[in-house]
Parts: sequence; C-alpha cells; structure tokens
Amino acid sequence: MVERKKWLPQTEEELTPFQLAMMALSLLSVIVVLVLSFAKLEPETKRLLTAVDFSICIIFLTYFFYGLIRADDKVYYIKHNWIDFVASIPVIEPLRFARLFQILRVIRLIRMAQSFIVPMVKQRRQATLASLLVAMVTILTFSSVLILIVESGVPDANIQTAENAIWWALVTISTVGYGDYYPVTTAGHVIGGIVIICGVSFFGVISGYMASLFIAPDESEKIEAQSKEIRTELHDALERMEANQGILLKQIGELQRELKQERSSSGKSS
Repeated sequence: MVERKKWLPQTEEELTPFQLAMMALSLLSVIVVLVLSFAKLEPETKRLLTAVDFSICIIFLTYFFYGLIRADDKVYYIKHNWIDFVASIPVIEPLRFARLFQILRVIRLIRMAQSFIVPMVKQRRQATLASLLVAMVTILTFSSVLILIVESGVPDANIQTAENAIWWALVTISTVGYGDYYPVTTAGHVIGGIVIICGVSFFGVISGYMASLFIAPDESEKIEAQSKEIRTELHDALERMEANQGILLKQIGELQRELKQERSSSGKSS
C-alpha cells in the first residue's frame, strides 16, 4: 500500500482544519462564480468579484503546491488532487464549478469520521490559522462588495470603484482608519460598524495566537520536558535501589560474620 504524508490536503483517512477551510473557501468561491455568471452586476462590482475570485484561486494554488511539496508520493497526490488544481486556475472560468467536488468530498469525510471535533482540538494551531484565513477572506469579500453596492452612484460618495472598496475594507478591518475613503450612506455606516467589530475581534484572535506561540511551549518542548522528567525519576529510582542494595549487602555481610562467629564458638566448645 502506498504510504501517504500525514498533512496531505485530500485524504480519506484524516480531516484537518485546512481541509475545512478550503471547503469553506470553495463554497464562497462557487457563490462568487454563480453571482458573476447569472447576476446582473455593475461593471465595478463585477471587477471586484473577479478580483476576489482570483485571490481565492491563488490561495487554492498555494495550498495545492504546498501539499505537493510535502507529499511523500507526488504521483499519488497529483492523481487524487488534480481536479483541485484545474479548478483553481483563474483564467478557466467554467472549470471553477469543479470546486463543488471538493466540497462534496469533505462532506463525505465528515460523514465517514466518527468525530472530527477531537482532531480539530488537537490541531489547535492549524485550526486557528485556518479560521483566520477563512474569516479574513469572507469579511473582505462581503464588506467590499456590499459597500460598493450601497455607495456607488450616491452623490458625494467617494467609494466608486473596486479598488476603492477593497482598500476601504482593508483599512476598516485593520481599524487603521486613514479616512481617505469612507461611507456616506446610513447602510454604509452600518456595514462599516459591523466590519470594525469584526476587525477588532479578528486582530484580537491574532494577538492571542501570537502570544500563545511565545508563551505556550511547543509540542517538542513538552515531549523534551516529559522525557527529562522521566529520566530524572528513573535516576532517582536507580539511586534508591543502589542505596538499598548497599544496605542489604551490608546486612548480609554482618549476618555472615555472626554465623561464622557462632560456628567458631560452637566448634571450640565441642
């Protein structure tokens, strides 16, 4: 049987946080493609959604090639994940619907797995990174699209292009607040407030994650500490055994001397 790398993005034995993240991004990308294909959109909104889909494709391609580099059997990896590569090519729009197969595959994995929450808890760092990635892409996508829809065509509005909307979303979610682009409508203000709240929560999670990297020991450090503790306990146990052995040998020597003395004294008396 072919040996497979533990971190492979698509396997039928394991379900990782990044698999769920790619499933969520695939669903988001399919929604974007459906809107681009069937909805009547303004030119700038269409450009914005195209840019979002292109960014998601770059994430998919990066994930695919990273898994390919990490795979032990690259032929097996390509054989079972080639459709993900084809569906991630930005210039081939009809093939992007192939991402539905990735969603169905992960759903099947969830059904096959008796429990996928435990692996997620055990892989907390991967789960955190995957959640941050999905949250960032989702927030930027919806906030930039919505703000462009509600602000475009409004008098005195300065968010009129796809670039303006994306820049506003980035600045707002990071809570920097340059003030060069801002909403002027009530709906835009509501969207901005929601994005600010999401941004504060988002970067709060990032701060906590970064702090855990420096404060919480790595798995290797934990194993090393446990090994050191076990070696110390074994050393102490061996020292106690040697000490007890010395006491026993001493007692045995005293008994032997007493027996010799008794034998000698009994021989003289006879």
